[in-house]
Amino acid sequence: MSVAGTYDTVVKSPMGEQKGTFTVVPGDDGNTFTGSMAGGMGSMDVKDGKIDGDALTWAMDMTVPMPMTLNCTANVNGDQLTGTVNAGAFGDMPLTGQRQG
Repeated sequence: MSVAGTYDTVVKSPMGEQKGTFTVVPGDDGNTFTGSMAGGMGSMDVKDGKIDGDALTWAMDMTVPMPMTLNCTANVNGDQLTGTVNAGAFGDMPLTGQRQG
């Protein structure tokens, strides 16, 4: 199954649950993707998005509430997304999602 789509997401962060959307647009090579993650803390573009089967890895540069790079991993199983968002000293935060539509 394709990993492409827009997912309604929840990240359980130290500041509470952060709800948003995560968009995955696979590249022509099938091994990379672009997209964005948007929510209450603004919108962040995907950097270095990689696809390995149903596994995704990517980074994002966050500016609010403080500048840092988030390193993310997730697996897509049907329409479900599960993974983690690593925020440096804040550690790993669980990420879940459901594909829209």
